[in-house]
Amino acid sequence: MQLAQKIGYRSRAAFKLIEILRLEKLIFPGNYVVDLGASPGSWSQVIQKRLTDTDGILNGRIIALDLLPMIPIPGVEFIQGDFRDVAILQRLEQTLENRRIDVVVSDMVPNLSGVKCADSVRIQHVCELAMEFALTHIKYDGALLIKAFHGSYFSQIVKSAKLSFKKVIEHKPKASRSESSEVFLVARSLK
Repeated sequence: MQLAQKIGYRSRAAFKLIEILRLEKLIFPGNYVVDLGASPGSWSQVIQKRLTDTDGILNGRIIALDLLPMIPIPGVEFIQGDFRDVAILQRLEQTLENRRIDVVVSDMVPNLSGVKCADSVRIQHVCELAMEFALTHIKYDGALLIKAFHGSYFSQIVKSAKLSFKKVIEHKPKASRSESSEVFLVARSLK
């Protein structure tokens, strides 16, 4: 966290996204990107830097959504609320001017109880919500990046992604703590 703050990122999660983007080449100038569960905003910061040219001009759009508030980031449009809520979805679609999204990223994690079985179900549910959102909003050749956790339902999350996307790759960034079971799935191009 100290290094992240020293560099100007809001959390060390930024380093995980940077590493994945270095490997996957997901986000390019001109892209429309939605960041689900964005607060505190480190992923939106990374995306904003990716979409900003050397003259400091943002080329693309970043829409961040979260239930929690988020301190503003230049060039990032923030919508506070639940993306499953009809009013929030309408606001998002108005913001996008009904344009399809190039990339959906989700670093969302549900409130965890410490009970493995119950937490696995919650994690699977959050992943499924992000996937459903992406399936209805991304372009045909769009991409989804979601955080998941190895556990009893992980194989079902991967199976679900493979049913809807042509290519699904699993990443465990070096920036993740070695003891963490977190893993990131990159799903590309709708079937």
